[in-house]
This record gives sequence, structure tokens and C-alpha cells, in this order.
Amino acid sequence: MALWQGNAQRSKSGRRIRYQRGKRKFEIGRESHLTTVGTPKTKEVRTRGHNRKMRVLTSNIAHVVDPKTGKSTKTEIISVVENKANIHYVRRNILNKGALIDTKLGKAKVTSRPGQSGTISAVLVS
Repeated sequence: MALWQGNAQRSKSGRRIRYQRGKRKFEIGRESHLTTVGTPKTKEVRTRGHNRKMRVLTSNIAHVVDPKTGKSTKTEIISVVENKANIHYVRRNILNKGALIDTKLGKAKVTSRPGQSGTISAVLVS
């Protein structure tokens, strides 16, 4: 089923709004693909204006920054420890922005959006 991202048919008070046009193709969104921990796999998606967006489907590599030294290190992801977006994402090892991951350097918080940026960036948490 398509995900429509147009305006609502109702106002804030609940009154029905009658628009002068119907739905348009450019208002259709895509189904979300949740990034998981696994062997690295990416996908290139065409966006509006013939631009490109890289999606991380699965990955076990993160670019972790140590805030004390400012040094960035490419390290391996072991698992997802905590996820405030959804508590069930921890069991399924789903990565998204704000997820707390366990790496070889220690615990880190994901700062990038893997489904849109194409990489997993994180900051070490002390």
C-alpha cells in the first residue's frame, strides 16, 4: 500500500476540507526499510529531481568519534543496546538516529540517519 504524504482531509477542529484537486504521484512516499546489524549492504534510491540517496540496508561498521580527543575511528558494531524510538528495535538490532550501540571502542550513540545518509556515524558515550 502506498504512503500518501499530502495534506489531511480534515482541519484541526475536525471540519472536512474539500480540496480542488486530487492526490498527485509526487506526494506518494516510500515504505521504510529499517537498517539492521549485519554484513554491509547499501542501496541507491532515485529521489525527486533525479537526485540520489544512499540507504544502508545492513551494516556492521560505524564511524565513531571520541568527543574528548576529536578523533574519528572506523569500528565494528557488536549489537544495539538501547533505542528510545522503539524498545522492540533492540531485540531486532535495528539502527536509527539516537540508537545506543555497542562497539569495540565502547558504547556509542548514532548521530546519522542510516536510511538516508548512507553511512553510520556515532559519538562515544562515557
